[in-house]
Amino acid sequence: MNKWRSFCLVLAVLAVSFIAMAQEPGLVKPRLLLSKILQGMPKGDKQEVRVLTASFKPGDKTLFHTHRFPVTVYVLEGAFTLEIEGSEPRTVKAGEPIVMPAQVRMTGYNRSSTEPLRVVVFYVSDPGTPFLDQIH
Repeated sequence: MNKWRSFCLVLAVLAVSFIAMAQEPGLVKPRLLLSKILQGMPKGDKQEVRVLTASFKPGDKTLFHTHRFPVTVYVLEGAFTLEIEGSEPRTVKAGEPIVMPAQVRMTGYNRSSTEPLRVVVFYVSDPGTPFLDQIH
């Protein structure tokens, strides 16, 4: 019985320690926004990582285009609507991410008539790959 009490006591001390560490002021704990398994990522010895920003005025849109590799967009302000050919439009709001697949025809919009849209774009590609390919 003493071993069981000792085990419970150690477990309780560990639990309290972990809770205290998680609540310690000044420590930042990242919050997962998106986790997705992707196909079509670059496979070469080197990859180029690009972080871009884009600002849309009310009613602005992107070119009709494709990307050679998946693109992740994080909305800072406003709402971003993505129209992918063959799919229903999807809208993500400030604080939300979206992944755009590779080799798919698409357009992005700010559907608001009054609010601006600001996004951060993350793109990993083979070095020197264009960010997008315009569809004519």
